[in-house]
Amino acid sequence: MAAATSRRRKEKIRWSKLYSFASCFRPLTSEERLAGREVIGQPGFSRAVFCNEPHLHDRKPYKYPCNNISTTKYNVLSFLPRALFEQFRRVANFYFLLAAVFSLLSLAPFSRASLIAPLVFVVGISMLKEAVEDWHRFLQDLDVNNQTVKTRLSDGVFVDKSWKELRVGDVVKVYKDEYFPSDLLLLSSSYEDGVCYVETMNLDGETNLKIKRCLEVSLCLNEDAEFNKFEATVHCEDPNPNLYTFVGNLEFEKKSYPLSPSQLLLRDSKLRNTDYIYGVVIFSGHDTKAVRNSTRSPSKRSRIERKMDHIIYILFSMLVLLSLVSSIGSSQFLSHDMDDWWYLQLQDDDDFFDPSKPEKSAGLQFIRSLILYGYLIPISLYVSIEVVKVLQTMLINKDIELYDEATCKSVQARTSNLNEELGQVDMILSDKTGTLTCNQMEFRKCSIAGISYGGDITDVDLAASMRMNADFEPFEYSMDRTDRATQSFELFEFSVYGFSAQNGNARLSKTEEPVIKGFNFRDDRLMNKNWIHGTNLSDITMFFRVLALCHTGIPIEDDYHKTDKLSYEAESPEEVSFLIASQEFGFQFCRRTQSLMVLKEFDPSCMKEVEREYKLLNLLEFSSSRKRMSVIVSNEDGQILLLCKGADSIIFDRLSDNGRTYKQETALHLLSYAEDGLRTLAFAYREIEAAEYESWNTKFTQAKATIGPEREELLEQGSEMIENNLILLGVVAVEDKLQEGVPECIDKLAQAGLKIWLLTGDKRETAINIGFACSLLRPDMMQFHLSSSREAESNNEVKAMEEDILQQIQSSYKLLCEEGKEAQFGLVIDGKALEIALSGDVKDEFLQLAVNCASVICCRVSPKQKALITRLVKQYTGRTTLAIGDGANDVGMIQEADIGVGISGMEGMQAVMASDFSLPQFRFLEKLLVVHGHWCYQRISKMVLYFVYKNVAFGLTLFYYELYTSFSGEVLYDDWYMTMFNVILTSLPVIALGVLEQDVSSDICLQFPALYQQGPRNIHFSWSRIVGWMLNGVVTSLVIFLANIYILSPTAWQQNGFVADIGSLGTITYTCIIWTVNCQIALITSHFTWIQHLSIWGSILSWYIFLLVYGALPPNLSGNAFHVLIEVIGPAPLYWMITVLVVIVSLLPYFIHIVIQRSFYPMDDHIIQEMEKCFEKDDVRDDRMSFSQQMQQKKLSIYRSVTKPHK
Repeated sequence: MAAATSRRRKEKIRWSKLYSFASCFRPLTSEERLAGREVIGQPGFSRAVFCNEPHLHDRKPYKYPCNNISTTKYNVLSFLPRALFEQFRRVANFYFLLAAVFSLLSLAPFSRASLIAPLVFVVGISMLKEAVEDWHRFLQDLDVNNQTVKTRLSDGVFVDKSWKELRVGDVVKVYKDEYFPSDLLLLSSSYEDGVCYVETMNLDGETNLKIKRCLEVSLCLNEDAEFNKFEATVHCEDPNPNLYTFVGNLEFEKKSYPLSPSQLLLRDSKLRNTDYIYGVVIFSGHDTKAVRNSTRSPSKRSRIERKMDHIIYILFSMLVLLSLVSSIGSSQFLSHDMDDWWYLQLQDDDDFFDPSKPEKSAGLQFIRSLILYGYLIPISLYVSIEVVKVLQTMLINKDIELYDEATCKSVQARTSNLNEELGQVDMILSDKTGTLTCNQMEFRKCSIAGISYGGDITDVDLAASMRMNADFEPFEYSMDRTDRATQSFELFEFSVYGFSAQNGNARLSKTEEPVIKGFNFRDDRLMNKNWIHGTNLSDITMFFRVLALCHTGIPIEDDYHKTDKLSYEAESPEEVSFLIASQEFGFQFCRRTQSLMVLKEFDPSCMKEVEREYKLLNLLEFSSSRKRMSVIVSNEDGQILLLCKGADSIIFDRLSDNGRTYKQETALHLLSYAEDGLRTLAFAYREIEAAEYESWNTKFTQAKATIGPEREELLEQGSEMIENNLILLGVVAVEDKLQEGVPECIDKLAQAGLKIWLLTGDKRETAINIGFACSLLRPDMMQFHLSSSREAESNNEVKAMEEDILQQIQSSYKLLCEEGKEAQFGLVIDGKALEIALSGDVKDEFLQLAVNCASVICCRVSPKQKALITRLVKQYTGRTTLAIGDGANDVGMIQEADIGVGISGMEGMQAVMASDFSLPQFRFLEKLLVVHGHWCYQRISKMVLYFVYKNVAFGLTLFYYELYTSFSGEVLYDDWYMTMFNVILTSLPVIALGVLEQDVSSDICLQFPALYQQGPRNIHFSWSRIVGWMLNGVVTSLVIFLANIYILSPTAWQQNGFVADIGSLGTITYTCIIWTVNCQIALITSHFTWIQHLSIWGSILSWYIFLLVYGALPPNLSGNAFHVLIEVIGPAPLYWMITVLVVIVSLLPYFIHIVIQRSFYPMDDHIIQEMEKCFEKDDVRDDRMSFSQQMQQKKLSIYRSVTKPHK
């Protein structure tokens, strides 16, 4: 039994591989405790938690929220008022609400039911949608809140307790693969050194395990019984949404210990690879960091939706104008003509027709007319568009061609508000790493002590040579074991940057795939321990030690494949590739504990592998602002070393005078690696005297113990003090492979007329080579390069740099104007030049140049600059921008753009969670925009225009009848006819149009990407089109009304000689409207399916079914419609003749318009539609080349037309 326990304990120790700051675990001095307490209690740092004493949090000021979570928008009491408020914020809904209110006051020309029913139907559908969505959120909350966790009670027993019952101060025990119920302070774990492994995928989407560690003082709390006498107090920061910071102190046994994020376990994280942990609840419920981070993305509305509001205002203005005409006309007839109409016998108590008070009658008629002509405003427009957009989103999500088999992920539309905006994108701003590339690093080359190693062809070399049509003869080389081979080897190195090919025989050929994942290095001088024969052996050895020790990785033993090789997990893929490379070179990182790192090194002196231990003293973590990382270790001889890796510009600035021996050679190698599209990091080190370290460590420990907003600044100052006087060792170069299909996708987007910006943190040479490799830059493209002069930059002469950059911009823009519209331009701008170009004096000049270039590459861009560039471009151009990225550093850019797209890649899900659309791979952006974006833009445009047309055509017939009857206020149609028009008889065809319409097929969209430019140019939803469709509605209404009036009024159209009464006239006119508007939608539909046919012809059929059913009701319910179809209009042949005649004449103007347009002024999609239909399938098989040639000619002409700059 003892032996088994010992084996289990050893296994736990083997799994525990994380270090911590050794100095963090000593008790603070009295001065340090006093400094920390000075901040505790101040705003932002006032929280006190009494561990294991939750009852003390029942009363203020220490009463905190319970752990119950609610993500619903409504509750039982608030649903009705809040949901109604949301619905009646819309102008159209609010108008119909007023109309329904007026109907209660007997001012309406219709019955109350016919006015209220459509409003209730439309608002009810929207509210039902809100209720269903909120009910699903409620059920999810219920599942989460009812989960259980082992919680300590006052009697010392741990029992299952639901999450919602937890309180601050409770001690909980969480087991492997369970989620943390709230934000917990880690007290101990199943490992002896108190570490645990945490999966934070629900928070940031990252699959890499994070390692947390408890304080050394609480390691003893590893059994249930140990908590019987446990009491402690935590003083910490107030609740906030920052996932990566936590500041506080633990007061335990009359001593104070500083807390850091390493001791905080966040709610919704999962415990992994650890049997159990003990923790105490610090933040509960809505105070937890996860809940405080669950804020919604900025609300975005499409351009069509914003324009639609203006259309509603125009229709409302038309409504008011017609109402004014009716009220003034009515008052004029009352004042002048009413005396001659004595036979009407007007009642004195009829306020609507009181000749003695024409002003009062005019006012009442105005209100009556506002209600009567209300059908000019499409009440069902908003709800129909909501339904259509949801269905469009479902089609996008279910597109099998947007599914990535490698990741088992598909494109996801995270919002349905911006579907049509996908078809109007003018500019794309893209991240590089993880977006255009795979973010899967391979160790390819390195430079050690001024000598370059490795020389295989990279993917970027291969792709760039193919895109540039650059051809090379295949070559082979071998190396002996001397450094002299370096010179001959470097003759074979090449760069595609600035290269121009002259012939086309044999392009670069890719060598075989690497056997070891993450390691694709070939150089006999270093492999198989041959580095021991080189000169500068001490520098090579130190280089490999930095490679193996300066990281945050964890060795993972493979239980299935028992080999000497280890695999690794780390916070970044670069670190994993470094650890694999160091292992291949003979420096295997094999174990780590809280304060110890163990290497298996190959010792050249004894020619065998030895195990060496390095005591970890401090770790200075990497950040985007620092751009470097350092570890301070002590070797077995007591020598203290600082090992540092980071960006070359940062490392070079911190070199000592005697540490620059290899700087010149290394800089040349850096340039060569960058030109090959490789990512580089520089390695350096320094020795530290014991006295210097102790002095520095005291100050650094005080900075770590500081609680307050100045803590980060003090830590940065402490890091700056020690990270200097470095000795340069060399650089490493890793390759981030291009994603599949990226060059083809960018090429297609460029053909679609989209301008593409690449925002990357890489050096200029790297970015240019990536640009050629992914088709962002092309050999036929004229390039402008903006960079600050080295002399002005070294002297920090800001004014001189501004003048220099401004001169470069002006000369470039002048050349751009001289070359004309046919030329294609690319712009490359470096980091410092970009910083100056974004400043106030140069900004407008820079943007004027940049937005006229087809491609723009911005180098050395920070996350803040990405968001700033996106905002400036959007504001300057006023056009639709799309930002795409995959990491947390892209969130600002994604939220600033009109459309944000997140790549669900290797850097977590923060970009996806902030995005409007998510993609598994960049290449899917092609079909998302060129196909679905184009379709959605056309569908929504046609849908809104058709709504305007049919409501204008229907509403104006009421006004014409009012004129015809001398403003009598009489209604031409039955009340229920009016109700059925928008809700039933014309709703389904327009929904089918919005969901299924296609001007051309998806294959044709991809073959002719230039068709996409119809969206950015807003061809289908311009004001000229909107006015045109309004006029079409006016013409249709005139034809329908005048034809019916002048044919039926003087004619005895029934067999018994009766003329048409108002019931017959209204029904016949309404029939003509139903036929006309449904046939009109058939004319504008390009792609028919059985659903379109069913909805169009079914709507017409449903009108006759309604007439039969409604007419069969008793006369007191059906009114003038009683048996109107069976006995009155149905048997009369004139009714059917009028219907056919009116429909043909009403549609004739539009038909003539489209015939003239397609014959003499065809649009691009018209020509392609004709080409598709002219070639039958058999003809295409027989004459495939002819068809292909014609399509190519048209594609070329369209491409030339859309690539011209437009206003």
